[in-house]
This record gives sequence, structure tokens and C-alpha cells, in this order.
Amino acid sequence: MTMMLSDVPVGQDNMSEQFDCASCKQSLYGHRYIQTEDSPHCIPCYNKLFTHTCAECKEIIEHNARELSYEDRHYHDHCFRCFRCERSLAGEPFTCHKEALLCHDCFCNEYSSQCVACDKTILPGSRKLEYGGSTWHEDCFVCHSCEQPIGSKAFVPDQDGYYCSPCYEDKFAPRCSRCKKVLVTGGVTYREEAWHKECFVCTGCGVQLAGQQFTSQEDSPYCVQCFSKLYARKCEGCSEPITGFGEGKFVSYGERHWHHACFSCSRCSLSLVGVGFFTEKDQILCRDCSTRT
Repeated sequence: MTMMLSDVPVGQDNMSEQFDCASCKQSLYGHRYIQTEDSPHCIPCYNKLFTHTCAECKEIIEHNARELSYEDRHYHDHCFRCFRCERSLAGEPFTCHKEALLCHDCFCNEYSSQCVACDKTILPGSRKLEYGGSTWHEDCFVCHSCEQPIGSKAFVPDQDGYYCSPCYEDKFAPRCSRCKKVLVTGGVTYREEAWHKECFVCTGCGVQLAGQQFTSQEDSPYCVQCFSKLYARKCEGCSEPITGFGEGKFVSYGERHWHHACFSCSRCSLSLVGVGFFTEKDQILCRDCSTRT
């Protein structure tokens, strides 16, 4: 839209042509007018039809007033001011918060966070980090050990501060009892010591023991097969090792040992578990068989 503000002279020569306001049709001879595109308008009609309403005072911003705009809102020059301190915002940095215009100082005082590390205000637009209800400048959020900014990298909170993952692992993470390397996830605990699953193996054959039945001898772990072969007692009945796995309880008498299922009368095979028995040389006998001797 083109606009031109002009005065129409009152001279007699001009009266031969009709020159009226395009809106109210009043003659413009002898009056100031504004040309918009191809149509002239008197000042009152122009103000009514083409000017904006001030977002602050709700009054029309007349054609001869200085107008300032922000996004889709328009203001008189004197209305474009901070909502809190009322200082003029013309040519000054400002922020719009919930439809209210605030100067830089008022916004920082009322809405900006304070860095818990340096106690300084985190200015609008600055990069910041938030965790556990606290806020830091990006450069102030540093590892408690290496003092390097953590940024967007993984970190671990601890009682005395925050650690980047490498420093935390080096300082606090458990280490495998066999290879001495850090256990990041998973692992096995044996005798209050930590092991990688792949490091927790049978002392005899080297098979991995994680998730498997195993036992120990002199604090060393063994799979069932190796323990049975190397250390387990032999059953007097079946000559198989007594490991305590699978077959359950066993019976001991003197230097001799039996599986529960194997502890029976040497003559009639009656189970002797939980009942009285007699011995004759290497035999164990029930009461009836011993009386028939």
C-alpha cells in the first residue's frame, strides 16, 4: 500500500473536478488527505480504516504517530516499555514473557536462573544444564575429579559432586578380581569379590561358572565335574562321588560314606536311612538280617 499525505488547494480551478474521500465521500478540497493505492482518504477515515491499535493502551496509532512493532503487535513509541520498571524499550534488548515485555535487567532478576557453581545469573540465551533442581552454566558443570566440563556426556552423581563416566569408573567402579579391569555392567560376586562373567571360571578346567552349579575348595571355585574328580568322597554303595549336588544328602559312618539311596542292608537291600543297623566286617545289616547270622 502506497501512502501520500497531501493538501488539496482551495483554488477555483480545482472545483471543476470531483475529489472526494473514498470512504465517507466528503469533499477533500481544502483538506489534508492520504493517498492509498488508487484511492484518497481523509485523515479520520484513514485512521479508522488503516492504522493499528496499540497493544498496550488500546488506542489507535494515528498516521502521524511513531509506531513500533513486535511480532504481530503494534505500539505507540511511548507505550513500548518494560512491564515492570516502565523504562522505554526502543533500541534496548528485551524479552517477551507471557505476553509481557520485560527489559533485560527485569527479566534476569525475575526469571533467570542462578548458577550454583559461580553464583552468577544465567543470562537468557546462554547454554545451561539442569539436574536435580539445580542449574549451571555449561562451562561451570565440571567433573569433580578431572575438572573438565561434562557438557552432554554421561555423568554419575556422588556425595561430593558429579563425575564424568571415565573418572567415576577409575575412582569408584569395582574391578574384576582376576583381570583387575573395571566392571561396567553385570558381573558375578563370589566371596564378596567382583568378577567379569567370562573371568569367573573353574580352577580345574577353565569352564565359565556364571549361571552354573559350582563349589569351592580352599577358596577356589570348581565346576561339579572337576570337584567330583579331584576332591569328592566316593560312595561305598555305588562308588560314584558324593558332591552334594543332585543326589542330596548322604550318610557317613566312620571313614565310610553313602548316598542316601545307597545306604541299605548289604543282604536284603532294605533302606537303613533313619533306622538302626549293625555291622559285620565290611557289611551293614538291618536288624532282621543280623539276627539270622
